Amino acid sequence: MATEGNNLSEYDKNKVPNAKEFRFGIVVSEWNENITEGLFQGAYEALKANGVLDQSIWRWNVPGSFELIYGCKKMVETYDMLDAVIAIGSVIEGETKHFDFVCQGVSQGIKDLNVQQDIPVIFCVLTDQNMQQAIDRSGGKHGNKGTEAAVAAIKMAKLRWDARL
Repeated sequence: MATEGNNLSEYDKNKVPNAKEFRFGIVVSEWNENITEGLFQGAYEALKANGVLDQSIWRWNVPGSFELIYGCKKMVETYDMLDAVIAIGSVIEGETKHFDFVCQGVSQGIKDLNVQQDIPVIFCVLTDQNMQQAIDRSGGKHGNKGTEAAVAAIKMAKLRWDARL
């Protein structure tokens, strides 16, 4: 696994811009809720640790990971003042090809949003072979991918802000 030997929660805070002036949306899949709630907590805590105010974070829930695309699109349209959106989901491989279709659809959909819209959408969707891998990456032994996604969102918000100047 790509995260083996890495801790997704570790980052150099000195390399992260102060995010006090930024606003973030987080769209969270309710499917595999025990995993997505852990990812949300990691993202939320990292945003707060880097200066984001409570009133500058909006959260929406959607039923599953496939619905993240529409949820992120609508969040961007509804809150056009956002500086970045984080899409949080978890897809765990089963015995059918459903896993492949969902993973490809979600990754392509999030990519499309980044190409078509001006607000960056950060991909924080775990695509694991089993529940243990998901647990390990949502606050377990490999740290929290939500933390990593929040740091990426802050950096992309800063990039977007600097590009407008």
